[in-house]
Amino acid sequence: MSHRHPLLRSLAIYREMPWRFALVAGLFVFINLGLVWQQWLIGHALNDVTAGVAVRQQADGSLDGRVAWNWFWLILAVALGRAVLQYAAALGSLILGQALLTRLRERILEQVLRLHLGYHWQHGMGEIVTRTTRDADKVRDALVSFWRQLVETPLVVVATVGLLAWYHPLLALGPLLLTLLGLYIFVLQTERLVELDRAVGAAYDRVNQDLAEGIGAVRVIKSFGLQQQRIDGFAAQVSEFARLARAALRWSSSRIPLPQAVVALGHVWILVIGAQLVAEGRIGVGELVTSLLIATTLVFRIEGIGRVMQTFADARASAGRIWQLLDAPTLIENGPGRLPQGPLGLKLEQVSVSAPGSERDILRQCSLSLAPGEVVALVGATGTGKSLLASLLPRLTDADNGRVLIGNDEGGWQEVRDLQLADLRRRVHVLPQESFLFADTLAANLRLSAPGASDAELLDALHRAAADDILERLPLGLDSPLGDRGVTLSGGQRQRLCLARALLAAPDILCLDAATSALDAIGEQRVLDNLRRQRRHGHAPTLLLIASKESTVQRADRVLLLDNGRIVDSGPHLELLRRNPAYRDLLGIEHE
Repeated sequence: MSHRHPLLRSLAIYREMPWRFALVAGLFVFINLGLVWQQWLIGHALNDVTAGVAVRQQADGSLDGRVAWNWFWLILAVALGRAVLQYAAALGSLILGQALLTRLRERILEQVLRLHLGYHWQHGMGEIVTRTTRDADKVRDALVSFWRQLVETPLVVVATVGLLAWYHPLLALGPLLLTLLGLYIFVLQTERLVELDRAVGAAYDRVNQDLAEGIGAVRVIKSFGLQQQRIDGFAAQVSEFARLARAALRWSSSRIPLPQAVVALGHVWILVIGAQLVAEGRIGVGELVTSLLIATTLVFRIEGIGRVMQTFADARASAGRIWQLLDAPTLIENGPGRLPQGPLGLKLEQVSVSAPGSERDILRQCSLSLAPGEVVALVGATGTGKSLLASLLPRLTDADNGRVLIGNDEGGWQEVRDLQLADLRRRVHVLPQESFLFADTLAANLRLSAPGASDAELLDALHRAAADDILERLPLGLDSPLGDRGVTLSGGQRQRLCLARALLAAPDILCLDAATSALDAIGEQRVLDNLRRQRRHGHAPTLLLIASKESTVQRADRVLLLDNGRIVDSGPHLELLRRNPAYRDLLGIEHE
């Protein structure tokens, strides 16, 4: 479906629930047919009243009101039936709206998790949160109103024009032309409302982003005494959002009454033309009253469109932002291949990667190789692309040029683009410097990498990660909640728990991206020694240690020096110390 109609694309999700959609649509059809029938009955009852048929005087002077009572009970039954159907339809449309909102949010989350890192670097968390909350809610609100405005309104228009035309074609002509003119004015005004809501949505993105940063960086803000500065900045963002929201509301409030007034002129037309037709005897007083009643229903329905026009305009802009996210290319697609059995090694061949949104290469024709089971340290100045290189291994991002190969000499080497992502990420793991723990128990956090792990296996992983002391300090042991992002723990404790989680997955290639930087020298030595002794199916994992401390690189078989986007030197630590002054400077070691 066209990218120009995002709200219709959202509406198309209803195709996934066809029976419920058809049921609710059918209920609205019967409700509006019942409305026309009810007003037709009122007109005919009024004709019987004016003709003296509804209540007759008997020969003995008593009144016979059986006809009037028949009309009363029939009209009441139709009204009660419509009320029941109206309740069922309103409840059904609300349930359908919630089901659509759930599916829309699920797709947003799935897409966010599929998108490559470059997208997340370019778009802030506040923007994505806005798509999932405010924008999705606005789409839901519009599609709940959809039933009344886009299903009921055409039915009311058709029923009104049809009944008026049945009474006399001239009665239908005026309301039809005025209704079409009013709807046309609504359509013209919608474009401006969409533009205004886009500006409001962008301001809301900035509010969300500022709030997320303020909460996430609360320790930094307190440490530097930035509370008032952040409060003032957030207040300015909120004020700008409120200003734009008021401007949108002011514009819609001043424009919406015009088409409503145009449609309301239909009453004047019916009254003038209807009075002439009654005088000429072409229609009765009952038909004129019915015409005015159903015209009133039409006016109320068109006024309802005016009341929700901004809802639809907002939803159209919100749906556009949602589908902009959902249509973003994932870039990282699943391949058909699987990694060979046995230990795995790593090769980069002339790999180049540019910064997201820029043509500047961070890695430039970078080549390196790690033999299966080898422990290699990677060092380089800040900003040389070490973390970007690590993200290439499990395909969190892809190289622009060159090849990233994983495998061994016996089973062959495969380009990571050709591999199944689940198989690749199960056997190749990158542990970033930023330690992230979920607001759950310690056991639940550890089992993320191995859902079937026993308590004994969890304890073993904690031991190998030198995290036994953490467990001893937690009041409920493995069942202790860790708080939001592990807020109850120190940086070094979080790193060790994340390392235990990685070890529990038992990957064949493990890359530690400064993942032991918060550990003291003794703790780091114990962890690295345990890693070297670890065995999976009889072989040790291949370790890539991205490091900046001498205590880390001393434990590597070989050290790679990354500079200007490529590997410029390689060799044992002591050899590089002796011959490479840039290497000594990076580690802060004086030349003897």
